[in-house]
Amino acid sequence: MQFVILERMPQLVTRIDEATARAVDELVAAGVVGSRSEAVRVGLRGLIEHHRRRQVGEAIAAGYERQPQTAGEVGWADEATVSMIAEEPW
Repeated sequence: MQFVILERMPQLVTRIDEATARAVDELVAAGVVGSRSEAVRVGLRGLIEHHRRRQVGEAIAAGYERQPQTAGEVGWADEATVSMIAEEPW
């Protein structure tokens, strides 16, 4: 007989309103997620990723505020855009 050792995952206990529970159950029934627990994990991962991306964006913006790009650094991009638009057959 072979035993499988499962990794213990921390458990979160929470309460949600009936409408949210029904919506999650619909996702499970539709096969979008396999279970309520998976739905919660997917949602939390999405929230965490959204927050991380916002932090990265804010850090990038702060960097450009501290040291703005010069006209020489961005001028080529503007010229290339104008050139590409001019080449379009519209």
